[in-house]
Amino acid sequence: MGLSLGSLSREPDHLATPLLVTPAVASSSSEGAGGDAKILETPNLKIFSFSELKTATKNFKTDRFLGKGESGKVFKGWMDEKTLKPSKAGTGMAVAIQELYSDNMRDSQERQSEVNFLGRLYHPNLARLLGYCWEDEQLLLVYEYVQRGSLENHLFRMNPEPLSWDILLKIAIGAARGLAFLHNLENNVTYSCFKASCILLDKNYNAKVSKFGWAKLGFHSTVHMDRGYAAPEYLEKGCLCENSIVYGFGVVLLEMLTGLRGFDPKRPKGKEYLVDWWKPFLCSEGEVKAFMDVRMKGQYSSQAALQVAQLTLKCIASNPKSRPSMEEVVEALEGIEAMKEKPEESDITSWP
Repeated sequence: MGLSLGSLSREPDHLATPLLVTPAVASSSSEGAGGDAKILETPNLKIFSFSELKTATKNFKTDRFLGKGESGKVFKGWMDEKTLKPSKAGTGMAVAIQELYSDNMRDSQERQSEVNFLGRLYHPNLARLLGYCWEDEQLLLVYEYVQRGSLENHLFRMNPEPLSWDILLKIAIGAARGLAFLHNLENNVTYSCFKASCILLDKNYNAKVSKFGWAKLGFHSTVHMDRGYAAPEYLEKGCLCENSIVYGFGVVLLEMLTGLRGFDPKRPKGKEYLVDWWKPFLCSEGEVKAFMDVRMKGQYSSQAALQVAQLTLKCIASNPKSRPSMEEVVEALEGIEAMKEKPEESDITSWP
């Protein structure tokens, strides 16, 4: 959904990408997506009054402003953990409250149905929708607050302590489990453009997949694409298939390995698109060592790095039919995490 604070910056995210969800009710299958995954029989959502959200945010005070995304402003609020009643700052639990803009107003019953649909989805690796407020044609959604922000910020923006190999692998597995759960719905969820900003991180670096409801909720009249992340079938024909989301996940894996953005116009000509630049080098152990992020030097075994690179290559295959399913991606990553080979320091210190 992308409405939790972590995926937002102080500037509007003009290239934020919605996801397409078919209107039919989901099935209850959660196989391969984590034992805690479930489809609730009824939406587990609280209906808030606008006055409650004003109280929780101190009247949407400036110092509660978290950022502005494609769909609207986001504010931090505080609520009692059990009752979800407004509480004083620092007591209870923090929440992210988003005002939603709509340039595509539709029948209210349809929108209500869509909010309820999102409220039925639960998985430990999905950003959780807690409730909503709908008064005077104004819709606000309330999400869990995700403390560490987005993976994108950790990789490219915040410049904190670099994420370790083990933590990055943990994040990749969590995100893959969340996506596998969405794929297992009777009518699966298909991202047009999955990227690092779609992965939020809690205090323990557990991944929370976000941005999985915008188009379903109808808050975009067009699909905004980020260069470097969109699947080839979308760019060529404007269509999405079941494995389009796998392509975006592969780009994110490549970003994790290299520490570089999927698209950067400031890079030299021919290297602007990370996939085009590095795809030819994902098969060889020696070449994989050459592009690994130097900040992870000495943290991984060459065999583990090679296996992640080879999985990445499968995910970014031009032909959607050649890509693995998200369940297969989860299985492969879990196998790599279980490897006990001793890490080796890379002797490569320069970039091609």
